[in-house]
Amino acid sequence: MSISFDYLDEDEFNPLDRVEDVLSSHNWIFERVTDEEIMVQVKGKHCDYNLYFIWQHDFNALQFCAQYNFEINPHQWNKAAAIVMEINEKLWMGHFEIPAKSKIPCFRQTCLYRGVQHAYGAPNLEDLIDIAMAQCEKYYAAFHLLSHANDAQEDSIVLALMDTAGES
Repeated sequence: MSISFDYLDEDEFNPLDRVEDVLSSHNWIFERVTDEEIMVQVKGKHCDYNLYFIWQHDFNALQFCAQYNFEINPHQWNKAAAIVMEINEKLWMGHFEIPAKSKIPCFRQTCLYRGVQHAYGAPNLEDLIDIAMAQCEKYYAAFHLLSHANDAQEDSIVLALMDTAGES
């Protein structure tokens, strides 16, 4: 018994075409920066997020980044690094980082596309966006404290990182 799949021609495949379909279905205005990159700004519960989709043809990989709209306060840099490590230990998919150059916290994940089927697409991209936005919203308070306070109090950060049920 052999199983055959209808694989996409990897030389012609670019998942950003499917990303455009998903973004359009949400009526989000996006910018196709290059053939390999799309950027869109979306409104979250607490702030606006810049979403980046970057196609790496050589790796057959799509990198996704959801970036907050604020920088981490330089006085909080060491505390922020420790918090990012603590948060990342809890995550099943993706990770948070704070690039040294921009100091803007973001959630990143990379998806491999080598040998994918034609059916792969919109639902997976919807999940990718939903998971990232949920994680960004969940940890917004902690990153916000680190961006606006010269000396974020440990008690405040512990509360911001605490898992809660429901919303207030």
